[in-house]
Amino acid sequence: MSRGIPLALLALTLGAFAIGTTEFVIVGLIPTIAADLHVSLPSAGLLVSLYALGVAVGAPVLTALTGRVPRKALLVALMVLFTVGNLIAWMSPGYGSLIVARVLTGLAHGVFFSIGSIIATSVVPKEKAASAIAIMFTGLTVALVTGVPLGTFIGQHLGWRATFLAVAALGVIALVGSLLFVPRNLPRSAPATFGQQFAVLAQPRLLLVYAITALGYGGTFLSFTYLASILQDVTGFSANAVSLVLLVYGVSVAIGNLWGGRLADRMGPIPALKRIFALLALVLFVLTFTAYNTWLVLLTVLALGAVAFGNVPGLQVYVVKQAQRFVPQAADVASGLNIAAFNVGIALGASLGGLVVDHVGLMHTPWLGALVVVGAYGLTVLSGRLDRRDGIDDRAEGIAVAAH
Repeated sequence: MSRGIPLALLALTLGAFAIGTTEFVIVGLIPTIAADLHVSLPSAGLLVSLYALGVAVGAPVLTALTGRVPRKALLVALMVLFTVGNLIAWMSPGYGSLIVARVLTGLAHGVFFSIGSIIATSVVPKEKAASAIAIMFTGLTVALVTGVPLGTFIGQHLGWRATFLAVAALGVIALVGSLLFVPRNLPRSAPATFGQQFAVLAQPRLLLVYAITALGYGGTFLSFTYLASILQDVTGFSANAVSLVLLVYGVSVAIGNLWGGRLADRMGPIPALKRIFALLALVLFVLTFTAYNTWLVLLTVLALGAVAFGNVPGLQVYVVKQAQRFVPQAADVASGLNIAAFNVGIALGASLGGLVVDHVGLMHTPWLGALVVVGAYGLTVLSGRLDRRDGIDDRAEGIAVAAH
């Protein structure tokens, strides 16, 4: 295609949409799954942690192991694995098989975004590479805006298994699209070896960024994992109303992503991240008190969406900048490991949230999540100070970028 978006890129975007839906829809289904399978809320919440753990392990390990596999064949195999994982979830007789399904789909997710970015840039002209990656990742954003509330609505009316069947159908469409439209002879970049990955992990300044990412998302998901439960059990929303609230949340996330990216461009990553983490901690803390009032909780959820994922652009830009300083030969690996850190944070946050619900109570998750985000803020301040000590003015850098 000489004009418009290549069909191969649309197939990748649809795959990203399906994967984003299956990752986040579980949040809206936790109360339904817990009731149907007769497990506790923390046990249902563990399905978030195990998926994220699958992503965290799958991204670096499977990307290294499958480096020699042709890109198209690997993409098709991943979509098959993803579809099979969701079909297992659909047919799950109980909690154990649902865990297996979540881990399988998590493994597929990790490698999909590692190789999807490479494929996306290879099907467009060089000068459109960044736009191609952005288009593919809009699949994730659209999943939060439409896939998650729709999947939650289906799960609440036709049973949670029906949601996974619908996502498996999306997987089949993305699979067919990949088979038909992704070129066979894609150029292969040298795979990231385990050695390169360990070299990145040996850099203290990069580990500091990964800790910021993990704490930032750990704090968010400590509370967000149980948001549907809070809305139903504490605020008193009906199951239908929860779907609508999640739709509003998704729209707010999409706006927050754009705002976060522009803020990082204008100010530089560190000043932008400090503002976003401070706002995120404040909103989570406020949720502890507004959860009891219908209108106040709606405003709080709207604010939460605007800041919860607004730090993604700043974190990704910052990790690449740090990688270019300390491990320039492995900048791509460093960026991929930040995605793993994001999912380690989700896994730990959701697990910790389960312990809080079990031992202290549901409404202690928001303020404790805020406390963890304060930790991310503190590490961001520390990283900025270390940059200034090394003579790097992040703020000036951001202003220079904005001026261009």
